[in-house]
Amino acid sequence: MSATAAQHPPFGSVFADVMAIAWYRDGQWGPSSVVPLAPIPLHPAAHVLHYASECFEGFKAYRWADDRIHLFRMDRHLARFRQSAESLVLPVPEARFVGDMVTALIERCHAVVPEAPGALYLRPALIGTTANIGAAAAPSTEACLMVLASPVWDYFSGGAKPLKIWVEEHATRCASHLGCTKTGGNYAAALGPTMAARRAHQVDQVLFCPGGDVQETGAANFLLIREGHILTRHLDRSFLHGVTRDSLLTMAGDLGYRVEERAFSVDEMVQWVKTGEAALSGTAAVLAGVGSLQRAGETITVGDGQVGVHTQRLRSALVEIQQGRAPDRHGWLQTV
Repeated sequence: MSATAAQHPPFGSVFADVMAIAWYRDGQWGPSSVVPLAPIPLHPAAHVLHYASECFEGFKAYRWADDRIHLFRMDRHLARFRQSAESLVLPVPEARFVGDMVTALIERCHAVVPEAPGALYLRPALIGTTANIGAAAAPSTEACLMVLASPVWDYFSGGAKPLKIWVEEHATRCASHLGCTKTGGNYAAALGPTMAARRAHQVDQVLFCPGGDVQETGAANFLLIREGHILTRHLDRSFLHGVTRDSLLTMAGDLGYRVEERAFSVDEMVQWVKTGEAALSGTAAVLAGVGSLQRAGETITVGDGQVGVHTQRLRSALVEIQQGRAPDRHGWLQTV
């Protein structure tokens, strides 16, 4: 697929014409297969439709200049996928089983992996399929595991723009004990506050800070950055343990930044951004700069209001590794 500007559809809206699928029944996983992309048979009483028994992952495969395809940190993503399934009491597939589905799918759609700066986005998804609307207090004993492939292009093809963020000091993103689970219900729970803030304050995202405690946005981790120093919340169960976040922090240490992981307040954040930077990290954008914070009718400019130089440096450094233009010192890439 050509990566010309005229052919840059929205992230995640284009799919390969095949997908990988497997079913869990009678206490075991059946064989996986790569089949044409199509709707799946699902009973109207399926557990996922009524009780939200669902989790997913998202990671990328990159076509390097030598035409080989490389997956970025699939092992870490699949470990989180299995942890999400376990926390939702879904049948937990072995990492190798899911990994084999991913690689088989990539082999079948090798031709549609975009050249850099594009990538192939992989989406494993696990749903409970037991047909029982009386099972509100019981887990699904049947399941479907799918892997979708979506060609994506440069997230910032039109140029990186500083984000406007609403600081939400009352609502929480999701139930605190499920914050580190990658489940669709968490994203749905964040939509109401996010859409309300967009209507009222014309912002791009919401930073959830219940009680003044800075956590994350509806779909990304949050970092404060300045010369030689990065501050981000320490890991706990209340928010997602981002693989991009982990990669950036590891790489930042290599680049000489002091990485500090601890709780911090909205007030401390406001003081930081007067001279420092703020950014959101995630698989899609890697690292997106914040230009301003909106808080209770007040606009707080982050630095000079543009995407910061350290944000740009860190994003570029990680993308260089992903695309094979810088050495992979941590063994993050797997050749397909």
